[in-house]
Amino acid sequence: MLRSLRSRLAAAAGAAALVGALLTLGPPAQAAVPDTIPLKITNNSGRGEPLYVYNLGTLLTTGQQGWADANGAFHAWPAGGNPPTPAPDASIPGPAAGQSTTIRIPKFSGRIYFSYGQKLVFRLTTGGLVQPAVQNPSDPNRTILFNWSEYTLNNSGLWLNSTQVDMFSAPYAVGVQRSDGSVSSTGRLKPGGYHGFFNALRGQPGGWANLIQTRSDGTVLRALSPLYGVETGVLPRSVMDDYVNRVWQKYATTTLTVTPFADQPGTKYYGRVSGGVLNFTNSAGAVVTSFQKPDADSVFGCHRLLDAPNDAVRGPISRTLCAGFNRSTLLVNPNQPDTTTAHFYQDVVTNHYARKIHAQMADGKAYAFAFDDVGQQESLVHDGAPRQAYLTLDPLN
Repeated sequence: MLRSLRSRLAAAAGAAALVGALLTLGPPAQAAVPDTIPLKITNNSGRGEPLYVYNLGTLLTTGQQGWADANGAFHAWPAGGNPPTPAPDASIPGPAAGQSTTIRIPKFSGRIYFSYGQKLVFRLTTGGLVQPAVQNPSDPNRTILFNWSEYTLNNSGLWLNSTQVDMFSAPYAVGVQRSDGSVSSTGRLKPGGYHGFFNALRGQPGGWANLIQTRSDGTVLRALSPLYGVETGVLPRSVMDDYVNRVWQKYATTTLTVTPFADQPGTKYYGRVSGGVLNFTNSAGAVVTSFQKPDADSVFGCHRLLDAPNDAVRGPISRTLCAGFNRSTLLVNPNQPDTTTAHFYQDVVTNHYARKIHAQMADGKAYAFAFDDVGQQESLVHDGAPRQAYLTLDPLN
């Protein structure tokens, strides 16, 4: 699943998806969006290996899953199998170091993958494409340096983001040229931010350094998200227990007020813990949804006990809670979401992976967990009538 898109899944209905990925539908486009737009890929990595690019997703006009070639032409995946069968080679030769290549991207909801030195291995099951899963020691992509961006291009425009929800790896920035010719970009690390992140993670006690994966020659490949750290056992399952317990204790005697929609300040829900359950009531006093005490898996993944269905009540409340737990703002502010960045990640128990990623971003914006767009902290560019998109691969320094 494309975890970093869950919040927009909860906020918008009707967009097509790749393995559950959705991007928010925006206002009507200012002008007709063409069937394809150019994506300029610039390789500023300084690396000499061959670069491979992939554009994989769901074609929004038909709902078919497949890939697009360099010209933006769509190719549907063939039927898969059980066990999974090899997928067709969907790779596009990327630019050499210091060079740029422009491809065209169609009206997709999907991912732009890029890999250094080796092509990625994709397989097909009877249910569709199998994405790389490097938390699995036997995944054939585990020793490859790669990353991806996520986007939706539809009749309402382009949404393009960088993401670290599943892992932090080869750095890149995304951008869009707007209809007026101006360019907006995000996702760039500070100078030295790549090594700065890994050094900071190594220095964080409590198992956080175990998220880092290296190749046998010592090359650092990535840091897994804390969700995968918990799932694979390299990060203790109890890592968030102390904070969650303190939240449950506080709101047994205090009301937690959630105002989930910035444009609807009158819509509020009121949470109190009773009998070990956090119950939310509406303004009439009726219980609208309830939450069991979440574990670290639920907090870091924004799922399971913090599931966020695509509805108007539980989903928006859950998004807010998830952001509050990951940023550790629930104890400092009984009114959520707390969008004061000075309050984020201040507790000793917090999502240190997300904290350290945001600290290394040039503009402070990132998708370090699934609902990092609560309070507009996400690394996203959007335009209703885009002229061109950009993907810039940055140095690993």
